[in-house]
Amino acid sequence: MKDLFERIIKDKGPLGKWAEQAEGYYVFPKLEGSISNRMRFNGKEVITWSINDYLGLANHPDVIKADADAAKEHGMAYPMGARMMSGHTDFHEQLERECADFVGKEAAYLVNFGYQGMVSAIDALVTKNDVVVYDMDSHACIIDGARLHQGKRFTYRHNDMESFEKNLIRASKKAEESNGGILVISEGVFGMRGEQGKLKEIVALKKQYNFRLLVDDAHGFGTLGATGAGAGEEQGVQDDIDVYFATFAKSMAGIGAFFAGNKDVIKYLQYNMRSQMFAKSLPMTMVKGALKRLDMIRTMPELRTKLWENVDALQNGLVEKGFNIGKTNTCVTPVFLEGDIPEAMAMVNDLRENYRIFCSIVVYPVIPKGMILLRLIPTSAHNLDDVNETIEAFSSMREKLVKGFYKKIAATLI
Repeated sequence: MKDLFERIIKDKGPLGKWAEQAEGYYVFPKLEGSISNRMRFNGKEVITWSINDYLGLANHPDVIKADADAAKEHGMAYPMGARMMSGHTDFHEQLERECADFVGKEAAYLVNFGYQGMVSAIDALVTKNDVVVYDMDSHACIIDGARLHQGKRFTYRHNDMESFEKNLIRASKKAEESNGGILVISEGVFGMRGEQGKLKEIVALKKQYNFRLLVDDAHGFGTLGATGAGAGEEQGVQDDIDVYFATFAKSMAGIGAFFAGNKDVIKYLQYNMRSQMFAKSLPMTMVKGALKRLDMIRTMPELRTKLWENVDALQNGLVEKGFNIGKTNTCVTPVFLEGDIPEAMAMVNDLRENYRIFCSIVVYPVIPKGMILLRLIPTSAHNLDDVNETIEAFSSMREKLVKGFYKKIAATLI
């Protein structure tokens, strides 16, 4: 018999094997200063494109005051215990009602964290007789939730409706055999590519295949739609989403998440989601802070207007310079380049140290080998100077990449 840790010590994993060179700089970096368009990294001011603070609420004075007032009144512990036992308050219920109303659903239920909540909700919604169908590019929380499923599951090619329908046919046959139902899961916005899920096309097949639809709209909530209610509102199919999910970690610049839908389904989740039955309630500071943030999203559309001014300027500017930003139709701005991991590390070092640009780097296994993805997250806190400076830096950086400058540097790192 082997020692369990023998494999772990020898094989650090596709990302872990780079830990010695990458940790503290490329992964687990330490940004300092107030959350804003410009922060400090490694002792230097950088333009920050790596914070999911879409509406610039993280450091808004009204938000800071709301958080501070709630902390002063309640501390960070209240209410102690799980919601079912001792962690339930009027303010939790108020936030649920307001979230449900904002996204046009009958009821909502708060959860502590988005990742944890999605994993647990999938587990609660399906039995071993049911079938799960989901986009193969789904967020890790959806994939992990589906892995818990003891029944059959099928993936379809990303946003490919032909592949989707083929798998629906397979799922329908399996569900008929097991006397179960079908749960389809899509993201409202795919966080790496920036593409909206094809919710309108998915919804068009609901009657034919009799499935229920769960949408993870973490990146769409607050950014898309006439009121900011998300990808479903943007595509005109919000009413056809059976279970709507959004987090407070993006546009709301906070912690927590919620599910919204039919009151009977939400009540079922309330009494059957193990992650919430056995976890501490969302602290009051977070709850009252979220109420303030939601009110600002409802009453300050200028935040969303400014966000999209910056998004359009950045994305249009990159395309004009010949950059490949994929098929993004959201705020998420991916820049696709060719190169290996050592090249990517050398390139990002140059961007941060010499051009003062801080953005997220994504490599294999998240994307295919030989590809580099630099992900930019515009916010309402950015300005046109940030955009222009970044586009100029990227143009210079790409020229170096094409000429092999980073490959030569990378050779000294291996």
